[in-house]
Amino acid sequence: MNTKTTVEIGKVLQPIQAGLAQVEAKMKNVESSLFAPLAHAFVDLIGSGGKRLRPTLALLAAQVYAEQSDTPLFPHIVALAASVEMLHTATLVHDDVIDGALLRRGAPTLNAQWNRGATILAGNFMFARAAYFAAETNNPRVIRIFADTLETIVNGELHQLSARHEFRQDKEGYYQRIYAKTASLFAAATEAAAVLAGLRESEVQSLRAYGHNLGMAFQIVDDILDFTGSDATLGKPAGSDLRGGTMTLPFFYFLQSHPQAEQLIDQMQASYLAAEDGDSLQWESLISQIVRELRASPAVEAARREAEAFLDLARASLLGLPASPYQRSLLELCDFVVQRTY
Repeated sequence: MNTKTTVEIGKVLQPIQAGLAQVEAKMKNVESSLFAPLAHAFVDLIGSGGKRLRPTLALLAAQVYAEQSDTPLFPHIVALAASVEMLHTATLVHDDVIDGALLRRGAPTLNAQWNRGATILAGNFMFARAAYFAAETNNPRVIRIFADTLETIVNGELHQLSARHEFRQDKEGYYQRIYAKTASLFAAATEAAAVLAGLRESEVQSLRAYGHNLGMAFQIVDDILDFTGSDATLGKPAGSDLRGGTMTLPFFYFLQSHPQAEQLIDQMQASYLAAEDGDSLQWESLISQIVRELRASPAVEAARREAEAFLDLARASLLGLPASPYQRSLLELCDFVVQRTY
């Protein structure tokens, strides 16, 4: 596998720039009758950016048989791409409420500006918009994929909440959580796009497998960056997942190689309970120490190898598809995922 050539995300997105512009415009279109503060917050949230990977996947997958870049898009493809990105954004709004997060990508969250109830309702509105866009595809199978994916995401979030600060977890439980949290929506984007494009069922399943495996790798890399990234690139302190009680793959491997893993877990649980009682100094000091030790351990490379294994599976899923600018971009996304630093 070659990951030495640096992939520029701008080149990856080049074949679908016009499509992404249509998706962006569709998401920002707000009815004049909408409650004004919600309308302003809605447009700000959509305009705050992000990588737009999910609509990118939908647009690329829908056009894998197109020979030229920027071929005309049917409105239902744009609706699907807007739906998956809106669903993703809605989950972020609710995640920020659940986590009590005041910053995302270094900017204040809606949760930092509105009260809890209002923020939840804003997220609900975005879920409704996502469902509306899904319905605009006029395809019952796509609408079912949307509904199943939303159910998977919510179920995964509930499992993650119930397992917080429980660090004696196996790797299979971690995989189930990151599938629900991230990979399920990647897979939905590529599968639904292939359905709308009228591809054969074998091709639909190949593109779903591509999205699934890319999404798994993406989340593993995200979890690695949570330890190795800087505050500036992450927009939050390193080790935020661990600080919030979430067990991720790098920490799993760190424990596997730690000479006193059980004692460390006991120390973490005692420090966290002290922090709950108002004494957070020991907890913060311990997290900082773990971040430093994990960065210097084999855990980062072990987790990265797993991400690369998922990317190999994603690439293999594309072998039966014809060479085109869109297929090439899907392949290049695999390199981008493992190379990214944000």
